[in-house]
Amino acid sequence: MAAKEAVEKAASNIGARCISSSAGNPTVLSGEEIIARIKKAPHDPVVVMVDDKGAIGRGPGEAAMEKILQCSDLEVLGVIAVSSNGKDCFGLKVDCSVTRDGRVVRTAVDKHGMDRRTDKLCGDTLSILRSRDDIFTVGIGDPGKMYFSDDVMKGSPVTTQAMRIILEHNGI
Repeated sequence: MAAKEAVEKAASNIGARCISSSAGNPTVLSGEEIIARIKKAPHDPVVVMVDDKGAIGRGPGEAAMEKILQCSDLEVLGVIAVSSNGKDCFGLKVDCSVTRDGRVVRTAVDKHGMDRRTDKLCGDTLSILRSRDDIFTVGIGDPGKMYFSDDVMKGSPVTTQAMRIILEHNGI
C-alpha cells in the first residue's frame, strides 16, 4: 500500500495519470487489461505498477510488463525499478538511482534506498528487463521500507524524482 500511495502521489506531482488498479501484490491485472486502461487514460504520461510478490521465475508482474513492452501502440518512457534485496539476485543494470535522501547516483540502491556501490539492482519483477537495454531504468528503494523518506505525507519525493528523471531523459 505504501508503494501504491507513493506512486499515486508522485504521478499527481508530475501531472501524470496513474492506473491505480494495476497495483497489487502480486499484480492482478493481465498485461492486456493494463494496456486497455492505458489507452483509455485521458492524458499522458500514464504510470502503471506491476509486482511478482517475490515469485521465483516469471510471475504475473513480469508477464504484464512483457505485454506492455511489446505493445507497438505504446511508448514506454522508462521503468522505475524497486529494489527488493532478493537472495538469488542476478541483478538488473540501472541507468541511475535515487537514494532515500534524494541523491541521484549512477549505481543501484538497496531496498532501504542506500547506495549499493554496484550498478546491479535486485528485484523480483525485473528479470524481463535484463534483455532490454533499450529501456531507461531508474532504481529506487522500496517506498515502504525507506524509513519514511518517500512518505506520501512528504510528497513522495523519491518516487517523484525518479519519475522526473525519466521525463527529463525523454525531453519532457
